[in-house]
Amino acid sequence: MTDPHASLRDRVLRGVLEGAGESDPALRRAAAEGRGVPADLQALVDKIHRHAYKVTDEDLERLQAKYGDDQLFEIVVSAALGASRQRLLAGLEALEDA
Repeated sequence: MTDPHASLRDRVLRGVLEGAGESDPALRRAAAEGRGVPADLQALVDKIHRHAYKVTDEDLERLQAKYGDDQLFEIVVSAALGASRQRLLAGLEALEDA
């Protein structure tokens, strides 16, 4: 099954992960992959990948002093996009196998 939106989705993902920002692109890519982030960010990134609805203000507040609002926003968006991409690709693969 061909995804008609793949090129647009990939362009958005590249823009978020590789575009200009306050955080290092390598950190954004790691957040999207769900691994390889600094230890202090791993719990947040894991929570976003597994149960994003469980992220609390306290999760962000404990990281805010070190990363600031802009960097945290980029990390959260990168992790969310990466998690959604993983789920979408798994779903498309399941449809192909059906």
